Amino acid sequence: MSQQSEAPSGHTPSAAADRLGLRADCGSCFALCCVALPFAASADFAFDKDAGRPCRNLREDFGCGIHARLRAEGFSGCTVFDCFGAGQKVSRDTFAGWDWRRHPHIAADMFAVFPVMRVLHELLWYLSESLALPAARPLHGELRAALEETEQLTRGGADELRALDVAAHREKVNGLLLRTSERVRATVPGKKKNRRGADLMGARLRGADLRGANLRGALLIAADLTRADLSAADLIGADLRDADLSGADLTGALFLTQAQLNAARGDAATRVPGALTRPAHW
Repeated sequence: MSQQSEAPSGHTPSAAADRLGLRADCGSCFALCCVALPFAASADFAFDKDAGRPCRNLREDFGCGIHARLRAEGFSGCTVFDCFGAGQKVSRDTFAGWDWRRHPHIAADMFAVFPVMRVLHELLWYLSESLALPAARPLHGELRAALEETEQLTRGGADELRALDVAAHREKVNGLLLRTSERVRATVPGKKKNRRGADLMGARLRGADLRGANLRGALLIAADLTRADLSAADLIGADLRDADLSGADLTGALFLTQAQLNAARGDAATRVPGALTRPAHW
């Protein structure tokens, strides 16, 4: 059973994401991910770019000149990035629609605020998902309070956001998310695997029973997870780049994000949680 179908009536991860603006709307953003963030020449990016410098593919209208050809042009890293709606929040709310091109004096503040907002929005995504899990109902009060506190932080001004100890806030919320994970995974019968932070690069896990497993922060790059059962597995922070999820069952997988799915490989038989979308390149 997927998270979508298990969620209490009126509260689903997707509904909460829409209400909180946690889905990226590039048309309402001043291309902050294409400017504020650095990247290095690698398999994910075709050239180096410093933080605060516009990507050479960025158009004057803030659109990407090679958007339809990102993978072919060597920019697969762009296709898997997800700001969880932080870009439009900073562009339209924090800076009231002022853009860094016409108002260059705000550029440094805007670029510094964007990564902070992204962390807060990612936490809002996880907290919203947690509130849709019946097994976590005893924690719903704490989860709701954490969500409200985090949402309030996103409404702060540029100076407040720059001064925020976002790492400390993330650590506090993460403790609550871990307790949520433990409660949900405890509902899975049998012994659960604990591979938290494990190096599983290229691991052969074809058909593996990973129901309720703790895979937090695990390196699953290029792992063979064909037909693996990952239902109710905790995948927060797991690196799924180029992992083969063909035929895998991800229904009910905890804290799985669209970016993780986009970074992996799958097929029509891969079972994806209802709140997420099957990547087009699968």
